[in-house]
Amino acid sequence: MQLIITDARISRSRVVNLTGLRLASVLMASAFVLMLTTLVLYHWVFLKGAREGWPVVGTLVKLVAKDDMAQQDRFLRENLDVMARQLGELQAKLQQLQSLGERVSGLAGLPAPAIKEVAASGGPLVASHELSMTEIQSAMVGFEQLVTQRDMSLSALESRLFDLKMKRMMIPTQKPVTFAEVGSGFGWRVDPFTGHLALHTGLDFGAAVGAPILAAAGGVVVVQTYHPEYGNMIEIDHGNDVITRYAHVSKIFVKKGDLVKRGQKIAEIGTTGRSTGPHLHFEVWVQGVPQDPQKFLTAGQLASSAVLTALVNNPAKQTPTAPTTLRK
Repeated sequence: MQLIITDARISRSRVVNLTGLRLASVLMASAFVLMLTTLVLYHWVFLKGAREGWPVVGTLVKLVAKDDMAQQDRFLRENLDVMARQLGELQAKLQQLQSLGERVSGLAGLPAPAIKEVAASGGPLVASHELSMTEIQSAMVGFEQLVTQRDMSLSALESRLFDLKMKRMMIPTQKPVTFAEVGSGFGWRVDPFTGHLALHTGLDFGAAVGAPILAAAGGVVVVQTYHPEYGNMIEIDHGNDVITRYAHVSKIFVKKGDLVKRGQKIAEIGTTGRSTGPHLHFEVWVQGVPQDPQKFLTAGQLASSAVLTALVNNPAKQTPTAPTTLRK
């Protein structure tokens, strides 16, 4: 590229050859000079003008600052509105959680957790001022306290449900022979050997020799022996002065001191001891007094914690009175 420079005073012209490298250098130098000029003008006009109070420059600075503040306020307000909506949604979910806890307590037969009630709210919408950051922070503090309270109450409910589950597992409500009906029930009857009135202290489950016998509840084996009348027998201690007895068995699969769980196979049906045929004689003792095992089995089918608690805490204190008419 050629650039011709003419000087009118001396009537001379000069030709300058601009190569690619020279042209790039010229453009870069021009850009640098332009940028430098712009910085000087900005410093001189805007900064100095703003400091010394030039009217036009001051107005421009105020407009720029005002627009920037307006954008910041708008951004902050939008975020506060979002936080307020989320806070309202969380409070609604917290109330639902409280209702769920009350329903679970009712289904479990437990009293509802003693927690601070959240007042019900509703009514027509009357617009008011928008929430400020201070008001939202205050609401968040209250919300955090309620969440902590709900967490504590649900933890207490979980503990109660666990205790209830453990108690149920330790109360003899499992049928000891799965596929067998009760033959002779609890109470007074005519003794099959003597023909006289006698108290039958358990339930008889008739089944074939070798049928499995299951633990009616979890506990510890405290007796595993042979008795002249009960034959091969097992006693399991379930705690709270509750003991179950399994008599006339043919084979025993546990020994004294063993820890057994509910539904575990502990023996097999037999006809040892004072027995007229293969069956299981099943007894439940509470506080040293024989109880009707059918009450426990029925309560287990109903899954009633109140009935189970009453059976254990308020057992029959004496044996049933002999009826005037004998039961066949």
